[in-house]
Amino acid sequence: MKQTIKLRMLAILVLLGSVAGLSSCKKNDPNTNPNDKATVNMHLTDGPSAYDHVYLDIQQVEVTMSGSSAVTLAPVRAGIYDIMQFRNGLDTLLLRTTISAGTISQIRLILGNNNSVVVNGNSYALTTPSAQESGVKLNLNQTFVANGSYDIWLDFDAGKSIVVTGNGTYKLKPVIRAYSATTNGRIKGYVLPLNAVATVYAINGTDTLSAIPNAADGFFAISGAVAGTYTLWVNPGILGLQAYTQTNIQVTYGTEINLGTITLLP
Repeated sequence: MKQTIKLRMLAILVLLGSVAGLSSCKKNDPNTNPNDKATVNMHLTDGPSAYDHVYLDIQQVEVTMSGSSAVTLAPVRAGIYDIMQFRNGLDTLLLRTTISAGTISQIRLILGNNNSVVVNGNSYALTTPSAQESGVKLNLNQTFVANGSYDIWLDFDAGKSIVVTGNGTYKLKPVIRAYSATTNGRIKGYVLPLNAVATVYAINGTDTLSAIPNAADGFFAISGAVAGTYTLWVNPGILGLQAYTQTNIQVTYGTEINLGTITLLP
């Protein structure tokens, strides 16, 4: 009888030890511990357009993690940004914060009322009804590991985002891509002559990215390209120069393709 009681007590102790072990494992799991944090740096950059200035009133940024509700990130450097200043590889830091480790599925950018565009020296208000009410939603599948540090870029395409109406007013229908350092393929180079007024296009199937070379030195940079095979097309904006085409450009994440100097011929 005593032997039977001892065996039963031993079995209970083993069972309790197993439960405690499972509890300990769950507690140390980075996917379930809310104290596990990752550092996120979010940057604002711009695609090309022919406008003098595009002023974007950014007020708030929210993220949605897989399996949870939206979270407002803070502190955000809220204010009005002239996004035309952040082209060809330039950007500005929008926020730096810590968030719970996990996978982010969506970013929501909340805009204020003070958005405008300057065309030939004249300023026009940009109406943004949908952005003001629900925010601009961007999909991004990025996993943040505890104690890691991550960079994310919000690439605002001014050329595609501004719509001119029939009565001469301007509407803002934001076209923004989000990409991270791990999903960032880059193509760069120079286009001559400087007065070519060229536009550079990187084409991958139905996806087209573009850049306008700097007037001062002809430098261009295209960021956020997905991995794949691209065709580069440089279209001059003046008569007397031929377009330039280069095929089979292999872009991989985390690399930068330097095409050197492209000279457009008569």
